[in-house]
Amino acid sequence: MEIIQGVHPGKLIERDLKKKTLTQRNLSALTSIPFQTLNAIITGKRNLTTQQALKIEASLGYEVGFLAILQTLYDIKQCTEKDISTLNIQPPRIRKSLFWDTDFDTMNWAKYKKAVIKRVFERGNNVEVEEICRYYNLTQNEQYQFSFQAE
Repeated sequence: MEIIQGVHPGKLIERDLKKKTLTQRNLSALTSIPFQTLNAIITGKRNLTTQQALKIEASLGYEVGFLAILQTLYDIKQCTEKDISTLNIQPPRIRKSLFWDTDFDTMNWAKYKKAVIKRVFERGNNVEVEEICRYYNLTQNEQYQFSFQAE
């Protein structure tokens, strides 16, 4: 579950439809969910309701509640990213040259949090690593994981 945590359930449904060689129209007929609604869910333009999740789970053989939980985890991720972006209006105090390939001043620091942390841990100096830890309020465990990945 950790691997797919924060992924929109539509992506998983789309993948499994391909595996089972089913179309969205087939799934629509099986679940009585209108095709347009199902398409919007699969493309990530619409969230999955509990009722829709139960119907799709039954049709595709998922465990009851799996897609509803996945939707909730996705919603939490979206909310968290939104909160981080409102907290961190100013970019972190690190060298702009670390992000030579992006527009440093307009970058969405919340959306690209993992990539930012990874790059600073790989290429930044100790002061910049400390700044990123402060900026994103990283726990000791998160700091350890990123430092391990950077090696």
